Amino acid sequence: MALHAPVLVLKDSLKRESGAKVHHANIQAAKAVADIIRTTLGPRSMLKMLLDASGGIVVTNDGNAILREIDIAHPAAKSMIELSRTQDEEVGDGTTSVIVLAGEMLHVAETFIEKNYHPTVICRAYTRALEDALAVLDKIAMPVDVNDRVAMLGLVKSSIGTKFTGQFGDLIADLAIDATTTAGVDLGQGMREVDIKKYIKVEKIPGGQLEDSKVLKGVMFNKDVVAPGKMRRKIVNPRIILLDCPVEYKKGENQTNAELMKEEDWQLLLELEEEYIKNLCAQILKFKPDLVVTEKGLSDLAIHYLSKAGVSAIRRLRKTDNNRIAKACGAVIVNRPEELQESDVGTRAGLFEVKKIGDEFFSFIIDCQDPKACTVLLRGASKDVLNEVERNLQDAMSVARNILKNPKLLPGGGASELTVSATLKQKSSSVEGVEKWPYEAAALAFEAIPRTLLQNCGLNVIRTMTQLQGKHANGENPWVGIDGRTGDIVDMKERKIWDSYSVKAQTFKTAIESACMLLRIDDIVSGIKKKQAPGGGAPKQPQIETEGDADTEQMIPE
Repeated sequence: MALHAPVLVLKDSLKRESGAKVHHANIQAAKAVADIIRTTLGPRSMLKMLLDASGGIVVTNDGNAILREIDIAHPAAKSMIELSRTQDEEVGDGTTSVIVLAGEMLHVAETFIEKNYHPTVICRAYTRALEDALAVLDKIAMPVDVNDRVAMLGLVKSSIGTKFTGQFGDLIADLAIDATTTAGVDLGQGMREVDIKKYIKVEKIPGGQLEDSKVLKGVMFNKDVVAPGKMRRKIVNPRIILLDCPVEYKKGENQTNAELMKEEDWQLLLELEEEYIKNLCAQILKFKPDLVVTEKGLSDLAIHYLSKAGVSAIRRLRKTDNNRIAKACGAVIVNRPEELQESDVGTRAGLFEVKKIGDEFFSFIIDCQDPKACTVLLRGASKDVLNEVERNLQDAMSVARNILKNPKLLPGGGASELTVSATLKQKSSSVEGVEKWPYEAAALAFEAIPRTLLQNCGLNVIRTMTQLQGKHANGENPWVGIDGRTGDIVDMKERKIWDSYSVKAQTFKTAIESACMLLRIDDIVSGIKKKQAPGGGAPKQPQIETEGDADTEQMIPE
């Protein structure tokens, strides 16, 4: 037994060394990802120009949009990129902050890994720091009245002030608030749910000025009526019927053979087809519609009957567009014309109109009474500008949605992080055992956000950070932070620099939980088989395993 003991000790030390190497590699990869987008935080941030997979150019400072285009092989870096996507899907903003914060959390943990602290101890301290940080946020949060448009406008404006469209001031904020209040659904108890993906469509049309952008009280889609000469292109107060079925003769699902003995039988077959379509149209026309929209096809005969009755028709519309029309004008999508009822007809639209913009025709169903879906029409100089405006608008709408869902505000400009950091530093003295040091390090990591803001402003970071820490250390005013445009130390309430509670809380949770996950990884095992090069010659000679290879556990070929 005495002979084997040294071998066991050697293996254990090798394993520990292997774990430390993996931790170090993971932390370096995470820091590399954070450094890529660190310069895009704040109103004075830099833009990145990216070449996407299809060879197009993307110019943006949105964290998620940048990381989405980057191809990275390291699994820990891929995990970091996933964070920004999660943040974007969950709350729609704070995609850069979450990466910077997670990178800093891992950076401060590196010292403890080198001192042989167990990752579980560090994670326990981080989890405790997260709970205390969220408690601090709850304490300094300020309620907001969602019906106060000025307060809402200020909040959305300060959230998109860091973006490219921040230079256009109120325009994007106005569009975002109008769109989210239009498509919002009351859940009771002062809460509203807004489904941005389903019921708010952003239509980008190059040309015109950005100031021409507007939120329509209804919907628009890229379609024209099926018979432009015969059907009306403008109808006031239209009665709208929405269908989810073809208005044409049903074709057999399989190949169908019909044997006709007489010439009259062929005529009879054609008459039956015509009669079938005539009945379908009669069932639709019974409700005196002005506009019929179907997701499927319309036969020439059906078009003839409908145009003869003075009804405009649109065919092969997307399912999502049809759902939006139903929400806007109060219609119900019907699967079979024979099941139509008066209550299925949409009557809340004020105007149906087809307009030509550029080279294409667009149908507008607008001036709806209390629409529950809308279209945001964006105009701009070029496609690149429009794409960036759309990304910023999505963020602004997400912020507005978060406020409607959870109407609480927090100070922006790094003030929240500094307050959390100062409170955690004070609390660290009451933490017992070895967890005290990682807990204190987590408190310091929160200062990464204000520090990065200062760096991007081009100010003296050390001097300004020392002043800020001094103001927050005695807890006199948790709303003191940095004005990202001028770099001044000011009260965030006076400058109206705010953050949404949902975004900030989600940023802290995502950053710390992911840092804990990456710290607990002690080995990376590849499941990808390396392909042998074609004509790869004779197999290699068997190799004798040396002491240095003990970690890689190379197999000797048979």
